[in-house]
Amino acid sequence: MKFYNTLKVLPLITLFFVSCSDDNDIPDPVNEEELITTMTVTLTPLGGGDIILESQDLDGDGPNAPVITVSGPLSANSTYSGTVELLNETENPAEDITEEVGEEADEHQFFYVVSGAVSGVTYTDQDGNGNPVGITFELTTSDAGAATLNVTLRHEPKKPNDGTLADAGGETDITQTFTLTVQ
Repeated sequence: MKFYNTLKVLPLITLFFVSCSDDNDIPDPVNEEELITTMTVTLTPLGGGDIILESQDLDGDGPNAPVITVSGPLSANSTYSGTVELLNETENPAEDITEEVGEEADEHQFFYVVSGAVSGVTYTDQDGNGNPVGITFELTTSDAGAATLNVTLRHEPKKPNDGTLADAGGETDITQTFTLTVQ
């Protein structure tokens, strides 16, 4: 009878030893992406008078579309100094995500895609390796007409890249297209 009881307990002991391990691997910490609710692009012409482009999506990935505002038209054949500010307005006070992007500049890059009466965008800032970041930039307009400006922030893009989203890869943190009037 003792032998029979030992046979009944043996599978339980085996299961215990198989399921226990001395492997103490600690999982890598998860770098959770920040929530970006608001993108504000400020365009400053040489003489002053900022033009503000804003995308605000206070419910994040919720059902409501972002509210897009453009404070006014751009002037034809002009150059604007630009800056981008990113906020998480679900925090109180609002968390400045731009600060983190600047601190991790080698892991981020803004991409600007223009059409119509906006002739181009030039980066004016760089990461520690001399690659563009795009928190600051210059935007140039051409003759009067309609235009669009798409602003996309990529996390961990390939650097250097050819300046296109297709070549950069990485993950999109935020993207927004602004419809502009140049007069």
